[in-house]
Amino acid sequence: MTSPFSGTPGGRPEPRLGIAFTLAGVDELTFTRILRDLMHDPAFRRPLQVQAEEPRPGHSARLTLAFFPADRELALNAMQRLKTLLLRYGVQVDSIVVPGEADN
Repeated sequence: MTSPFSGTPGGRPEPRLGIAFTLAGVDELTFTRILRDLMHDPAFRRPLQVQAEEPRPGHSARLTLAFFPADRELALNAMQRLKTLLLRYGVQVDSIVVPGEADN
């Protein structure tokens, strides 16, 4: 188990990183179904955290997988699982931003 205080001077918590998904054209019902699936899938268990922004007029839905740097591999595996879940619903991912990787 990874401590949120490991490797930081003075015992301060490590900052969380996040893999952000912008979901173009997702309606509220589909977004709710995706969140339901995420909540029941072990790939998204702690220490990962899922942050969700629902779709609003003029703004795409957004999902962020937040993680501590030590949990990067777990987060990358969860990212692949999320891509699979999104494909199940025919969702187009407008963009994915992964910390530490060059923007495409």
